[in-house]
This record gives sequence, structure tokens and C-alpha cells, in this order.
Amino acid sequence: MQRIRVLVVDDHRIFAESLAAALAAEVDVDVAAAGSAPAALRTLDRAASDGRRFDVLLADADLAAPLLAVPAQGPARDGAPRESPPRGGPTDGIALVSGLRTSHPYLRTVVLADRDDPRRAAAALQAGASGWVAKDSSLSRLLAVIRGVLRDETHLPPALLTGVLRELTAARKHRTESERLVESLTPREREVLRCMVAGLGRKAVAERLFLSPHTVRTHMQNVLGKLGVHSTLAAVALARRAGVGPAELEGAAAGPLTVP
Repeated sequence: MQRIRVLVVDDHRIFAESLAAALAAEVDVDVAAAGSAPAALRTLDRAASDGRRFDVLLADADLAAPLLAVPAQGPARDGAPRESPPRGGPTDGIALVSGLRTSHPYLRTVVLADRDDPRRAAAALQAGASGWVAKDSSLSRLLAVIRGVLRDETHLPPALLTGVLRELTAARKHRTESERLVESLTPREREVLRCMVAGLGRKAVAERLFLSPHTVRTHMQNVLGKLGVHSTLAAVALARRAGVGPAELEGAAAGPLTVP
């Protein structure tokens, strides 16, 4: 019998342990639980290194722990080091799903939610989730979803389908419009935009691209104007919708870019 390895990620300990225990009662399911995104990543990495990869991850939509963590002051109650989110870091289960799509592409992910929310469900699917399931669903329903996503099925509550399709259609429209605006930029302006997406300020962009701060300021103003936005944050949001990634910062000092 082929066993299914499931990882439950939820910072509500009682819920996580109860769900894990219920799933473990199934003869073909092996289950583990993690209380935070960093703990989940460590569990996944250890399993992969041991050749025992997980098949399905169940993540709380409102997971409070971030993908990346830095040490906080003082130990936790159980004596273990505390983990606190970095400023601006991702802080929910959907962000965890998005990160896993790259680091563990073989893993099927399902988001567990306290409430139906078409916008967040659509965001979860866009992030790479294979399903959105209510936390109060029956065990048989959850097991059907787990087995279904392993067959490459996508599972959503019927009541959410119309709203999710509407959100996905709107997102595609926004992406198309954003792509068109980004395409209007010159190669240099696109490079400046990628630096903005990476969170670099004007001085850092100038050093990165071997330009004067004044020239960078002009490029940034041109980028905002062509994109039709009034702030760097709005420009970055539009760029991300268009699929623009951050500039690669490693090796930036190797030499000037050859963008015309």
C-alpha cells in the first residue's frame, strides 16, 4: 500500500494536533505537524534530505508565523529560541504556499480556512495551492481533497467557484494591463524598476547601475509616469502583477550593466 505523507502547518496547537491525530488514524496516511512556517520548512528539508518527502501540506490560511524568521529577545516558554517576523515579511499560509512552489515543487498544498473568502481563495490558487478547504469540513471531505490533489485535481467549495472565477478573471485583466504598461518602459527603466522591486533606494540603485543619483531620480520619475502611478509602492505592486521580479543583487559589483 502506498502511503500518503501529510504535513499540517497551523500555529493553533490544539487544532493542529487534533487534525494530525485524526489523519493518522487512516491506514494509508503518515502525518506530522508544524506550528510555524519556519518549522514547516525545516521539517520539509529534513524529510527531503532523508529521502522521505511529504506529499501534501495543509496550511492555515491565517498562519501567523513568517516564512523567514530572525531571533527575538529571550527564549520562548518551552526554552526554545523565539522567532519573530522580519519587517515586511510574508505572514500567512498563502505566502508559505507561494514560497514552497519554488523550493518544493513536488509538494501539493491545500489551504485550510476559517471562512470562505473568494479573493483569498483566488490568491491561494495563484500562489500554487491545489485546494481551499474549510477548517470545519468533515474528515472524509478533507481526505477526499488530499487524495484528489495527488491526482492533480483542484478542489474548491462549490459556493466559492463563481467568486473565485471572477477574481481570477479580474486578476488576469489587471496582469495584462500591467504587462502592457511595463512593456512601454525602456530597457534601462525596466532595470530601474527591477531594482525598485528589490527594495533598493535611489542611492543603492545608482551604485547598482553605475549611474548618478540625479539620473536615477529621472529614471524613477519616468517609470512612475509611464506606469501611471504616484509612488514607488504602487509601481512595485504593478510590476509584481506584471510578473517583474527583483533585480539580482548578488555580484552587483562585478561590473557595469550593458543596458543601453
